[in-house]
Amino acid sequence: MLKKLLIVTGFAVTQFFTASTFAKTDITYYGQAGYKIVTPQGHVIMIDPWLTNPKNPKGQEQLNALQKVDLILLTHGHFDHIGNTVEIAKKTGAKLVTNFDLGKVMVEKLGFPKDQFGYPTTGNIGGQIPLLDGEVKVGFTQAIHSSSVGVPLADGTETYYGGTVTGLHIQIKDGPSFYHTGDTDVFKDMELINLFGPVDIMLAAIGDTFTMGPKRAAHAVKLVQPRKMVIPNHFGTFPLLRGTPEQFAGFLKEEGVVTPMRVMQVGETIRVE
Repeated sequence: MLKKLLIVTGFAVTQFFTASTFAKTDITYYGQAGYKIVTPQGHVIMIDPWLTNPKNPKGQEQLNALQKVDLILLTHGHFDHIGNTVEIAKKTGAKLVTNFDLGKVMVEKLGFPKDQFGYPTTGNIGGQIPLLDGEVKVGFTQAIHSSSVGVPLADGTETYYGGTVTGLHIQIKDGPSFYHTGDTDVFKDMELINLFGPVDIMLAAIGDTFTMGPKRAAHAVKLVQPRKMVIPNHFGTFPLLRGTPEQFAGFLKEEGVVTPMRVMQVGETIRVE
């Protein structure tokens, strides 16, 4: 694999060249489980967009700079995944892609714009929906976790059912496919995720305590067998998220995984071609 550094919109961008031919697809990491994907056609997809998390000192600046977002994908209802979803949607008109129960709570309790969520962008485990005139297909995968939505009230926080917890398989036309594990433990049926289509890039939680830690995440990569790279996330944001990329790399080696690990820095963008 060859690589070179580019400068795109102020970020250092690593460009990956492989035997496969993709049009350029950019992915930006915001910390915790939050990403932005810019497709070859220029559409913008946000996943679990908590830009203003404690590990992102430029989060508010990046949030203010967002001008175009087409889709916001949510894996579940916890605050560190909903993040800045409502603010982004109101600013950009982005559609919400998630399960029906979480979307309903987002609209009724958190003020997500009602006309930006509905059946065309709703799915559940095992389903796959075409979006953006077929440019993107989103498949909803199993995840082992919990989901609730906390709504601040004057006397504390009220909690609402957040629907089914999911991972996400995202297929980009003329571009790579992504598997975002969401918050989950490893499970045997990760072997079946490629039925949505082969996974090129796996975005894997490794932090432990609330998700799989580095050892179990390494086994998850072995089950999924992403073709190009695995990018760890959901570590280090809080002290309880003790798993580290260094530990993850060691366990990947123990598992005999040959897929390269790519540790993205908060605020970094890489280009996949």
